Amino acid sequence: MLRNYLKTAWRNIVSNKFYTAINVIGLTFGLVIGLFMLLWVQDELSFDAFNKKGKDIYRIGIVGGTEASKQIFTYIIAPVATFAKNEVPEVTDGVRIMNIGNPSFRYKDKIFNEDHIAFTDASYFSVFDFPIIQGDRKNPFPDNNSVVITKKIAEKYFGKENPIGKTITLGKSDNFKVTGVVADYPANSSVTCNVLLPISKFNYEAYVKSGRSYNGTSRISSMDADWINFSFETYLLLKPGTDIHKLEKKLQAIHEHNKPDDAPVPYLAQPLLNMHLYKADGGDAGISTVRTFAIVAILILVIACINYVNLSTARSMLRAKEVSMRKIIGAGKLQLFLQFMIETTVLFLIATVLAVGLMYVLMPVYNDFSGKQLQISLGNYQVGGYIALTLVATLAASSIYPALLLSSFEPLKALKGRITSGIGNAAFRRVLVVLQFTVSIVLIIGTLIIGKQLSFIRNRDLGYDKENVLTFMMQGMQAHYDAAKAELLKQPGIMAVTRGSTNIIDYNGWTGDNDWDGKPAKANLFFHPIDVDKDFTSFFKIKLKEGALFTGAVADSNHFIVNEAAIAAMGMKDPIGKSLRIQKTKGTIIGVVKDFNYTTVRKKIEPAVLTYHTPGAYRIFIKTTGGDAQKAINAAQSIWKQYNNDTPLDYSFLDENFSQLYKTEERTGSLFNVFSALAIVISCLGLFGLATYSAQVKTREIGIRKVLGSSVGGIIRLLASEFVLLIIISILIAVPIAWYSMSNWLQDFAYKIDMTVWIFLLAGGGATLIALATISIQSIKAALANPVKSLRAE
Repeated sequence: MLRNYLKTAWRNIVSNKFYTAINVIGLTFGLVIGLFMLLWVQDELSFDAFNKKGKDIYRIGIVGGTEASKQIFTYIIAPVATFAKNEVPEVTDGVRIMNIGNPSFRYKDKIFNEDHIAFTDASYFSVFDFPIIQGDRKNPFPDNNSVVITKKIAEKYFGKENPIGKTITLGKSDNFKVTGVVADYPANSSVTCNVLLPISKFNYEAYVKSGRSYNGTSRISSMDADWINFSFETYLLLKPGTDIHKLEKKLQAIHEHNKPDDAPVPYLAQPLLNMHLYKADGGDAGISTVRTFAIVAILILVIACINYVNLSTARSMLRAKEVSMRKIIGAGKLQLFLQFMIETTVLFLIATVLAVGLMYVLMPVYNDFSGKQLQISLGNYQVGGYIALTLVATLAASSIYPALLLSSFEPLKALKGRITSGIGNAAFRRVLVVLQFTVSIVLIIGTLIIGKQLSFIRNRDLGYDKENVLTFMMQGMQAHYDAAKAELLKQPGIMAVTRGSTNIIDYNGWTGDNDWDGKPAKANLFFHPIDVDKDFTSFFKIKLKEGALFTGAVADSNHFIVNEAAIAAMGMKDPIGKSLRIQKTKGTIIGVVKDFNYTTVRKKIEPAVLTYHTPGAYRIFIKTTGGDAQKAINAAQSIWKQYNNDTPLDYSFLDENFSQLYKTEERTGSLFNVFSALAIVISCLGLFGLATYSAQVKTREIGIRKVLGSSVGGIIRLLASEFVLLIIISILIAVPIAWYSMSNWLQDFAYKIDMTVWIFLLAGGGATLIALATISIQSIKAALANPVKSLRAE
C-alpha cells in the first residue's frame, strides 16, 4: 500500500513540474530562513544556561542618583559579598570580579596585550561552572602570585608546553605563576575572563601593604572595609526559593548600617540568566529583538506554507475527477487523505534536503553576517529539538488542510462539474494571500525604519568631532607627554594632539561624591568626570555655551567646565563662578559647554564635568588627515617604542569604536534587509503560481473576450484586479501593526527618528509594484495568446 502511495505521489510531483518547482523553492527558502532565525533565537535564549546553578545566581546592583542622574550601577563595593555570606542566611556563596583594563604580559622574550583581565575570588569556580582543565578547582590561587588562564591563552603563550608552573610577568616586574587552565569560555557566556588573578593580591597591594586613602587623612587597611570604591561586579549564589525582594532589603540595610551617609541606597538583584537580554531593572536589553526574530521566523515559515496550501487548494478542481474516480472504485476517505499527505511529505522531504544542504553551505557566511558561532548540531538536543519541531510543524501546516480538502470531494458532484464554485475555497485563499503580503509589508516597513534610525545614529551631530582620530593608552609615554606631543606634531598627517581620561565614544565612569552651591539636602547627583588638558575641547570641537575654557594655568586645577545636562540637574542659574566640589577637588565653574554624546545614543546625555587633571589623562588622541592616517600610525608607533619598547602599541580609531558600539543594531538591520527581501520573494512565488493558475482556468474566457474586442490592457486588468485589491487590504492591515512594533523598538533609543508617512507609503507602493510585476508576467502572456488556439484547447 505504502509503495503504491509513494509511486502515485512521485508521478503527480513529476507530471506537474512547474507547480512542484514553485512549491519546492518556496518551502526551501522558507525553511532556510526560518531555521536560521530560530537557531539565532535559540542561541540568544541559551546565554549562561550552561551554569547548572544559573537560576540561583544573581548579579547585585545598586540604584544611585536622583532625577536626571538616577541610574543603576552593576559595579558595587567590595564588602557586600563578604557581609552577605556572613550575615544573610539565604546567601550560600559569592564572588567578586574586578576588571583591570588591557595590560601587557611577558613570557620570556614574547610580549602580549590582553583584554578581559580581572582580579577575582577563589569562589569564582564554585559559583560558576567553568571547567578547569588543569589545576585545583577548590584552590585555584594557592598564593597571591597565582594566575589562572584560558586554554587559548595557554596555547598562545606556551604552545604545546605544559603551562602549569610557568611564570608570566604583568607589566614590567609583577610575576605570576600559572596554577590553573580553564576551558575556553562558551560563546553564550555573559562572564568572560581570559586571565584571572587572585583578588587577595589586589587587597594586599592596595590596602594591606600601603593602605588606601580617599581624603588624604583616613586610610583603609582592607577592601572589606572600603565602602567607597565601586569597582566590583558581584554575584551571589542563593538558596533555591529565596525571596529576592527581602534579600535586596537586607543588602541595603547592611550598606546603610556601615555607611549611613549614603542612605538611601536601594539594591537590585538580577538573575544571571536574564543578564544578556534584560537590563538590571528588568528593562529591555535585547529581548524584544529576540521576540521579533522568533515571530518573523514563524511568519516566514507560515508564508512558505501558505504558498503550498494556496496552490494545492486552487488546483484542487483539476484533481476533482481523479479523486471521484478513486472513491467510486472503492477508495476510502482515510486512504485518500494518506495519499495526499504522502504527496506533500515527499515534496517536503525534497525541500528539507535542499534546505539543510543550503544551510551547511551558507552557515559560515551567516555566522560572519550575524556575529554568531552557530552550528547545525543534531546531537545537541536543544538545536536538534528546534530543527525537528520546526520541520514537523511546517509539514503539518502545509499538508493537513489540502489533504482534508482533496479527500472530501463528493464523487457525483465532482464528475458532473458542480463543485467549481465552492471547492476552490477562493475566500480562504484570499485570506492567505493577504496574510502573506501583510507580513512582507511589515518587514519592509521595519527594514526602512531600522535603516533610517541607524543612518540617524551614524550622521547625528554628537556634539564633537570624532573623524580621523587615532587613540591609545599612553602607559610609559604619559610621563613624557609634552615631548611626545611636540614630536608628533612635527609628523606629516598629524593635525592636533590632546589627552583625556577616557575614550570619549563610550564613557561610563561616574562619581556621586560631590557638592555645590545650593545643593538640596537629599540630592544625590552622579557626575561623569573626564580629566582633560587645555586642548581637549578645541581638539574635539566641543562648543562653549558660556564662560571660558581651560588655559593650562596652574589655577585650572581648581576649575571645572560642566555640560548643559549638569546645570539642569543641579538647578543652577548663572553657574559661572559658582563653587563645585568633585570628590576631593574644590573649585569653581568657569565654563558651560553644549551637551555632547560621550556614550551611546540609547541613553540621554547625563551630567558631565571636565576637570583639568593631567595625571588622570592617560589616553592620547591624535587628529590625522584622512589620506595620511598610515603615516600618523607609523609616527605614533615610533614614538611609542621610545617609552614602551617592550610592549606592542594597541591603537584604534574613534569612528571604528563608534561603529563597534552599534554593531548589534547594524547586524539586526542587515538581517532584516535580507529576510524582508526573501519574504517578498517567497510571497511572490506563491502569487506567481496563483496568477498562472488563474490564467489557465480562464483560458476560454480570455479567448472569448479577445474575439469580442477586448484589449490587452483590459485582459491584464481582469487578471490583476483581484490581486491588487488583496495587496491594498494587506497594506491597510500592515501599517498599524508595523507602526506599533517599530514604535516599541524605537523606545529603546533616547534620540530617535520620527516615523513619517512616506516610509509607509514607500513600503506599500513598493510591495504593490513588486506584486504587479509578478502578476503581469503571466497576465501579459495570457493576454497576448492567440484566442483561436485558446478556444480550440478548451
